[in-house]
Amino acid sequence: MKENNIEQIRHSLAHLLGAAVLKKYPNTKLGIGPAIEHGFYYDFEFKKTPGDQELHELEKIMREFIKQNLEFSEEKITPAQARKQFAKQTFKLDLIKEFVKEKKQLTLSKTSDIFVDLCRGGHVANTKKINPDGFKLTHSAGAYWRGDEKNTQLTRIYGLAFASKEELDAHLTMLEEAKKRDHKKLGPALDLFIFSDLVGAGLPLFTPKGTIVRDLLDNYVWELRQKHGYERVDIPHITKKELYETSGHWEKFEDELFRITTREKHVFALKPMNCPHHTQIYARKKWSYRDLPQRYASTTKVYRDEQTGELSGIQRARSFTQDDAHVFSRKENLEYEMRAIWSIIDTFYGSFGFPLEVHLSMSNPKQPKKYLGNPKIWNEAEDIIRAVALKHLGKSAFENNVKTDIGQAAFYGPKIDFIAKDSLGRNSQVATIQLDLNMPERFDLTCINEEGKAERIFMIHAAIMGSIERFMAALIEHTAGKFPVWLSPIQIRILPISEKFSDYADMVKTKLIEQGIRVELSFPHETLGKRIRDAELEKIPYTVIVGEKEKSTKTVNIRHYTEGNIGELNLEKFLERIVNEVQKKIRS
Repeated sequence: MKENNIEQIRHSLAHLLGAAVLKKYPNTKLGIGPAIEHGFYYDFEFKKTPGDQELHELEKIMREFIKQNLEFSEEKITPAQARKQFAKQTFKLDLIKEFVKEKKQLTLSKTSDIFVDLCRGGHVANTKKINPDGFKLTHSAGAYWRGDEKNTQLTRIYGLAFASKEELDAHLTMLEEAKKRDHKKLGPALDLFIFSDLVGAGLPLFTPKGTIVRDLLDNYVWELRQKHGYERVDIPHITKKELYETSGHWEKFEDELFRITTREKHVFALKPMNCPHHTQIYARKKWSYRDLPQRYASTTKVYRDEQTGELSGIQRARSFTQDDAHVFSRKENLEYEMRAIWSIIDTFYGSFGFPLEVHLSMSNPKQPKKYLGNPKIWNEAEDIIRAVALKHLGKSAFENNVKTDIGQAAFYGPKIDFIAKDSLGRNSQVATIQLDLNMPERFDLTCINEEGKAERIFMIHAAIMGSIERFMAALIEHTAGKFPVWLSPIQIRILPISEKFSDYADMVKTKLIEQGIRVELSFPHETLGKRIRDAELEKIPYTVIVGEKEKSTKTVNIRHYTEGNIGELNLEKFLERIVNEVQKKIRS
């Protein structure tokens, strides 16, 4: 690792932030300060939370430290030495206790003689390796100590850090663009969804326009699945707790479940996932090996008791809709089935211009209690996952592009996770293919093999969008609300110049509707310029203007939401153009 590695720079800046805070606010209690993607943060317990002006002053102090060419060093210390060093730092003493319990080595980090921290290292050797113009303190937020809401709430100060001012400025520009594209603002502005205080936080309500988008996305996934032999099923929104006790979800996600107690005192739960229900559809009868694979798909809402501070528009909500499918298969068919799902994922995300990064999410052998099943089953499942990725991508792409994430497996099996990169270069976890060797064991799912004996089957979990809501959030921000024509809730708005051309506008509308196009007619109650601007703000793909010339020549004058003014087109030619865009799901 190079001495000026960006992660080392970010980690070092976290220490400089700690030093700056203690210089300005000497009695502040210190939490932790790691490097994170694009920067760093540090948690503090202040007597009074600093505002924007104070953050600016802390930045100045940090830059003064950088100019002093301060050196970073680490030394191993005993628990007694650590407790003496941090005698007045409550949260550091808490960390020391935790490290001692877990038998971790304690390391003292020094920033010359201005700051001492409990840290395992990973800093630059000297502050002269840090560009003083390459970082910026951005904001502060509340954060519970160790992420537990039962603990003290601290103030987390965030900073951005890059190797150069140019990289920092580029990132800040991207963040400004991201604010404009924020789905939490654009979604309601485009009349796609709303939230109601009376309904509750994290429970989105979708408008007619938003529901069109949801249904089109779901229908597209179903269209792709249907070609591979999937069948639709339907399941209830609640279940007895015994179902989740058998599957293992009750023990694992007990705190995230919405519970219902009936009048007869039976305990039910609102379903947080669909897989256990699907196992019971499979288990309804005995299957021959000739009947497999069985492929079940259902798009249905699930519910999770997310904490209020974790909610984020429709990206993370308490109610969301999974485009869920499960395949019940013999081992010999697993590769084919998983690659078929992968091909659906490639087609779907390719339609929207999302490049995909592939991650193999595996178990962590050092944390066996996190997972169901025995190590032998896990080794077998992970070998299958690797083989599928290798064969689907080829050796070169597999070795160069696939990342292995140890410890990120689901509690019941390893998975292939797909990360979509949007037009601003940001990553979102979207689709997933999960191999489950545990649920078939827990529910005793079998088929009758060639020898007439019961054979344990395998189960594949497959969500293409992950959730419709999360994908919509990513797509809104990826496209800045300018959906492809086939997906736009209103595809065309017709603007007659004056009332006397309303009959011609109505005829154009009728022809478009006959072709299945979603169209609105805007009568001239306001100026043409105002109506054009309104259509642009609503991200309507085509604005069709008709007047005397268009009526006499049977043409339409067209404006496009990305191409601008296209000009006159023969009406029939325009119909061909838009029908082609819709049928082929062309990206605009």
